[in-house]
Amino acid sequence: MKKIFSFLMALSMILSCGLAAAENETGSFAYIHDPRENPEAMKDIIENPDAVYGFSPDPESGRLGGYADYDWTDPVFVAKAREDRRAYHESLESMTEILYRMREEGASIEEMARAVSAERNRLRLAAYEGDPEGLAATKESNLKTYGHEDGPTPDELYEKYGSWTGVIQKAFSANMGMDACCGLYDEYFELYIELGYMKNE
Repeated sequence: MKKIFSFLMALSMILSCGLAAAENETGSFAYIHDPRENPEAMKDIIENPDAVYGFSPDPESGRLGGYADYDWTDPVFVAKAREDRRAYHESLESMTEILYRMREEGASIEEMARAVSAERNRLRLAAYEGDPEGLAATKESNLKTYGHEDGPTPDELYEKYGSWTGVIQKAFSANMGMDACCGLYDEYFELYIELGYMKNE
């Protein structure tokens, strides 16, 4: 029964993704909140009318360029990417648990920031379990951006954002461009507001 349910769920996602692609080809697909109005999101993506959700990673992007070789016009691929992306967002809940536990234990803001930062890096790499190409692309992106494959260190983030509170806030942020490519931009728009990337209209 579980296998049948999983199959039906996957089929539903593929069909809905295919519908989005068909709508996009006729120019009728559009987000409620337009990613093109968000410069932070558009830094990593380009408009692509053939893509399922109208956007694909920019080959010149330091963060998402490694994903530009994937076929963002393929409904089956994008359905899987969307599923993986949502699972990644949900996986960040473990960072919240770390914060609550450490706060109860009386940890300092620096100690919490270091723990959350390390967990964020671990989750980002773990999200590509079973996807060696995706993992390699992420590590290459980290290497280009930070000089090492695992992601930014807490000290590098502190130097960049100027406070341990800023390090914690950044740990919970997400690449809005990738969300747009995966059809999740509207779903997480409130998060972008909370993180200060967008103003509440």
